[in-house]
Amino acid sequence: MATNLRDLLRSRKPGKSLPQEFYTDWRLFREDLRRVFHGNWIFAGHSCEVPEPGDYFILPVGEEELVVLRDKEGGLRAHFNVCRHRGSRIVAEPCGNTRALVCPYHQWVYGLDGRLTGARLMGAGFDKHEYRLRSGHVRELAGLIFVCLSPGEATPDFDAAVADIEPQLRPHGLDRAKVAVRDSYEVRANWKVLVENNRECYHCRVSHPEFCMSNYDLGLPGDSRSDEGYDNALEREYARWRELGLRPREVNFPGGDPYRVSRLPLKEDYLTESLDGRLVAPLMGELTDPRVGSLRIITLPNLWAHANCDYAVTTRLLPIGPELTRVDVCFLVREDAVEGEDFDPDRVAAVWRATSEQDWELCENNHAGIKSVAYEPGPFSEMTEGSVEAFAQWYLDQLHDTATKTRHVPDATTYLYEPEPSARPELDAKGA
Repeated sequence: MATNLRDLLRSRKPGKSLPQEFYTDWRLFREDLRRVFHGNWIFAGHSCEVPEPGDYFILPVGEEELVVLRDKEGGLRAHFNVCRHRGSRIVAEPCGNTRALVCPYHQWVYGLDGRLTGARLMGAGFDKHEYRLRSGHVRELAGLIFVCLSPGEATPDFDAAVADIEPQLRPHGLDRAKVAVRDSYEVRANWKVLVENNRECYHCRVSHPEFCMSNYDLGLPGDSRSDEGYDNALEREYARWRELGLRPREVNFPGGDPYRVSRLPLKEDYLTESLDGRLVAPLMGELTDPRVGSLRIITLPNLWAHANCDYAVTTRLLPIGPELTRVDVCFLVREDAVEGEDFDPDRVAAVWRATSEQDWELCENNHAGIKSVAYEPGPFSEMTEGSVEAFAQWYLDQLHDTATKTRHVPDATTYLYEPEPSARPELDAKGA
């Protein structure tokens, strides 16, 4: 049955999962792209992926594509992959190095800074200065690249996130690291199902044996559980980390801002998130003592990361459709670490590869049930799922709040939501 956005928002009951349409409806998915992924700072990748001028990678966000690159002056830029002539995609390869961006259609040439430098056969009156590439906004945070697709100068505040996260992440040296392993997945679930799964550890003890070897299944905001062993470890390790100059401070979505940073202890005899507790690579960055726990970071809507003493892992979500999400899981080690001598890629990836793939199976199963006629929003646990409720409230606020958005948003009272065919017909054939 068709309904309007305002009624859908009102139909959501606090403390329960979202109504089915928020996970399955194509027009709501397009609103997610417009208001959430275009209107906020999203995680794009790592600065170590583009160390030299001309290095680039493509970032797909729904139907948009950005070319994230290092310019000749060493700065980071994010250009829309759209030629200003007639709209052709310019860059086809997912990553590489180039001295200029040349459209394959009519050979318009753009500098790395986005200026149009060559446009043949356009006549004497043509002004190249009017046709530079459209670009998104770019920020770097201790080796992590964030972009905002909103047009114009207005963007959500990012300074607070940098101030809270950067001092704690900087010692891990992600800006002086390299990607040792990259695992990519297409998960048959709405992107919000994946975030919700990440926001609770209600499922961890049974579903994630590798993760629970080194980690307590405690410590998330909104999770009221604790025990004496964890509390004592947290107090003891905080004192140690301060002595090491790590400046530990837990910051949980302050004032509704979409980020969290917290350094948490690992279990006794575990120096890192590995299967046996032993290091899997050399110490990273400025770290001199392996006993630094695990620094956890999340920035909504699409990043969570763990930085250990010897490696870091980042998980990036990119929505493809309402029922399909691309996930890239990257493992970083220090830049001078030698594969086969200093690290074994499979050992580096072991815990988080297993944990991630377990989560994708859980999420696909969860999404399949959400699609059923029997689904209705269920209650969140007051003991363990407070952070899932907080995410739901943040997400719904993105749909409620049109006044601060820089893109045009249709009137919620007249914008109807009706089922649309899948953009991936092969998925329909498989019963996705």
